[in-house]
Amino acid sequence: MQILLLTVNEHQNMALTYKKAGVDISKIKKSQAAIGKLIESTHNLQKMAKITHGFGHYAGIVEIPGGNLLATHTDGVGTKVVIASLMKKYNTIGIDCVAMNVNDIICIGATPISFVDYIAANKNNQTIFEKIVEGLVAGAKKSAVPIVGGETAIMPDVLVGKGFSFDLAGMVVGIVSKKDMVLGNKIEKGDVIIGAKSSGIHSNGYSLARKALLKKYEVKDKIKGIGVLGNSLLTPTEIYVKPILEIIQKCKVNGLAHITGGSFTKLLRLKKIGYEIDSLPKIPPIMGLIQEQGIKSEEMYKTFNMGVGFCVIASRDQVNHIKSIFKKHKISSEEIGNITSKKGVIVNSIKIT
Repeated sequence: MQILLLTVNEHQNMALTYKKAGVDISKIKKSQAAIGKLIESTHNLQKMAKITHGFGHYAGIVEIPGGNLLATHTDGVGTKVVIASLMKKYNTIGIDCVAMNVNDIICIGATPISFVDYIAANKNNQTIFEKIVEGLVAGAKKSAVPIVGGETAIMPDVLVGKGFSFDLAGMVVGIVSKKDMVLGNKIEKGDVIIGAKSSGIHSNGYSLARKALLKKYEVKDKIKGIGVLGNSLLTPTEIYVKPILEIIQKCKVNGLAHITGGSFTKLLRLKKIGYEIDSLPKIPPIMGLIQEQGIKSEEMYKTFNMGVGFCVIASRDQVNHIKSIFKKHKISSEEIGNITSKKGVIVNSIKIT
């Protein structure tokens, strides 16, 4: 078992939280639940499409004529765009946008087949737009999903601030057969949680990361073991599409989870059961630096991926095969925990739900 070593006194009142940074996850979940009840009223509007799985998982699923299942998901890159603007580096943020969408849709077993993007900015800047799209194209190629359209909106009265200010989001459509659909309902006690390595912070928790780091450092600061801070923060989100789709085809998988906003609490989207994580890999240096600024372990486990960007849940006899497929795709993975009968998520002996 790895215990996270702290370089600050966790009992100090200086501890930062996501809530103090302006993001209250508990209130957001209440808002999402209220939204979910409203959108359910639309589920019977289209007679050609039967809702198979709606609000609350990683993607919505509809059955269309012929028995095929279409999955859809939409997501953005959050306040990581602020770091891109501060660094004036825009050619990788598009990778994050694609990743945040395709990594979610594969969690129900779907193959992404088309993608559209939405760029909103305070002013027109062709050079920057082209850089953003370069990243989108790079992400699309890595995940083998065609970009079939998009929208660019200039909104100077909405996106304010000096220089170039923008937001970036996308939407992906995927296709999945009923036999390949993975919703997590088959997860059972004794299953193993395999964690695939993240490339860094990915694209969530940036409100807290910025609050923690930018009070002490500048984005251009060079830090031992990390390099230029802004470059580390802009490391693109890993894309797991190709290894996961191969794993689904060649292994028996009971659950798939993209570890993003809410971190390991995301596992509860799959099934309300016990998830005990006690063997996390060594956390990336950037996350260690964030924690050094006065963030408790519990808050870290609820906000950041802590070096694990994707989880596969399967019976023990499938573990070696799953790990070999990740290795084939040059992504390291390891057993990080198991399924228990107790409800909730426990990370390194700390209950986070």
